[in-house]
Amino acid sequence: MVRGLFPTTEQDPVLQILEGSVVVLTTENIASVLRETTWMHTAWDLANLYLTSVGASLLSAEAPGLVGLSEETTCYVSIDYFRGLGRFEDFIVHEAAHIFHNCKRHTMGLPESSAREWPLDIAYDKRETFAYSCEAFSRVVERGSTRQARLALVRELADGHVPETDRLDAREYVSVLTEAAGARNDWKHILSRCAPPRHPRR
Repeated sequence: MVRGLFPTTEQDPVLQILEGSVVVLTTENIASVLRETTWMHTAWDLANLYLTSVGASLLSAEAPGLVGLSEETTCYVSIDYFRGLGRFEDFIVHEAAHIFHNCKRHTMGLPESSAREWPLDIAYDKRETFAYSCEAFSRVVERGSTRQARLALVRELADGHVPETDRLDAREYVSVLTEAAGARNDWKHILSRCAPPRHPRR
């Protein structure tokens, strides 16, 4: 994902950040993670993420059943990650994709300017589309080495593996993946489809 989305000069700093970004919530670390969390709403979500993973009741009926959460440059992941993923699932890739809009470029050791504040330019209303697309496409690339194989995998996904969530436009999601699977610069197509609209200069 990083190799496909970032220019060569920026890949190593981004990979270094991601290598230390994943925190798997377990019985051993949940208390310390919650104590050290800056924001109460994040602590609430992390507590519910952990409770979901152990099959316990959530803190409220409205609490979402999460399997992952990203905050700045940290990806919190449920222990469910190690209990078997769906064919097109990867919680870590999903949450890592969110890091690219969670923090400023300088946080990742990248050059920053007023025109380039974020690691990747992703439209606010496309953030989930981007994360879900990166998640699925990482599995497509893993399983399909040719254009034909990747397109076949996307068709398989469309026939019964589209995530069931109101945060995602299923038709757009499949369209993004189909375009990426059929292109040479595949990951860049995902990024361009999720970028903010460009306004013509006056």
